[in-house]
Amino acid sequence: MSEVNNPAGPPSAPAAPSAPVAGTTDPNKTLGIVALVLAIVASIVGAIIGIVAYTKSKKAGYKNGFALAAIIVGFVFFVIQVISIILLIVAGLAVGGAVADLCEGQATGTYELTDGTTIECP
Repeated sequence: MSEVNNPAGPPSAPAAPSAPVAGTTDPNKTLGIVALVLAIVASIVGAIIGIVAYTKSKKAGYKNGFALAAIIVGFVFFVIQVISIILLIVAGLAVGGAVADLCEGQATGTYELTDGTTIECP
């Protein structure tokens, strides 16, 4: 058998991501800024967009501080929102239970308490 000459030579390995050219800016920096603003307003959406911006910047060879900040702020605000909702639900249940206790043994109607507030007993 005869060997076939390959004029292009042996197949080469895929090229590694190149370092950014000096003087250029990250095209995903704007997306990182948008993500940070959204993380303050809509926490989980901002965090997700921050992850996308951070990943794209990393693949392009840049560091995107705005995207990283969006991820952190988004998740911190999300945790704060979840804790706040849980506390509001617990407080609402406590107030509902207090009104039920006040109405226990009372006839249906509206009653004025000694502090001037009124309650409605079913």
